[in-house]
Amino acid sequence: GLPLDVILEFVKLSDLARIPGIKSIRARLYHDAGVDTVEKMAGWDPVELRTMLLEFVERTGFDGIAPLPGEAAFSVARAKGLPKVVEY
Repeated sequence: GLPLDVILEFVKLSDLARIPGIKSIRARLYHDAGVDTVEKMAGWDPVELRTMLLEFVERTGFDGIAPLPGEAAFSVARAKGLPKVVEY
């Protein structure tokens, strides 16, 4: 009985959580900021990703913090190595 867009959101959050170190609040931050798939994460430059997330948190008042530089670099690097398991 769930709408398809809600199911898709849950799938995307779950897929992001496959990246080591990404828990629920960080997955939500990435998703809400538009980095809602592992493939999108893998395409980011870590410095640009962190800058975008800092601006997103400030602009939206998101209840969380942007990743530290090392965290952003780690997440992008790990996303690049993950196999694709979900097709959108």
